[in-house]
Amino acid sequence: MKPTLTILVLYYSRHGATRKLAELIAQGIDSVPGVEARLRTVPAISTVTEATAPAIPQEGAPYVEPEDLAECAGLALGSPTRFGNMASAMKYFLDGTATDWVNGTLAGKPAVVFASTGSLHGGQEATLLSMMIPLLHHGMLMMGLPYTHPELMNTASGGSPYGATHWAGVDGKRAVTDDERTLAIALGRRLAEAARKLAIELDVTPHGSR
Repeated sequence: MKPTLTILVLYYSRHGATRKLAELIAQGIDSVPGVEARLRTVPAISTVTEATAPAIPQEGAPYVEPEDLAECAGLALGSPTRFGNMASAMKYFLDGTATDWVNGTLAGKPAVVFASTGSLHGGQEATLLSMMIPLLHHGMLMMGLPYTHPELMNTASGGSPYGATHWAGVDGKRAVTDDERTLAIALGRRLAEAARKLAIELDVTPHGSR
């Protein structure tokens, strides 16, 4: 019996909206036999040098560690939108992955992106594209959602061919819609299936699998 493949679901979430999407994507990943999701987050950053984040988050997923990148067979990267770009906390983390870039830690692995916004047209797709750029530099195989999912054509909330999105509202309290939920789960499943097919094709046992 082959070891379980691990897919890293890495996100930053200030008020919980992006975290909801991450959990749905993880649900899709876990629905694929032989694959499991590993939820991780990044600490907030501050311009105030005295401010420090707790060593362990007060809620949600643990902070990401270098071995999480090395051990994953695929990556789902998520962030809230900041003026059409990823949040500074996620950018700060990615800026610190030069060693992984040099070593090719993520090269050849499949990846997807997801985001949440306060307004329906608040830069969702621009944010997704901003997260794709560093992943392409890492040599990852970027994936989106095909229009074989009818929700993409009919959604009146979040959802994009570039990745899963959620319209969280100005206060961040809008519930995830049925379309958003369906597309997020489908994105996780699609990522997991791709990682499994790659592992079979390459006959590679992932690092740290159990």
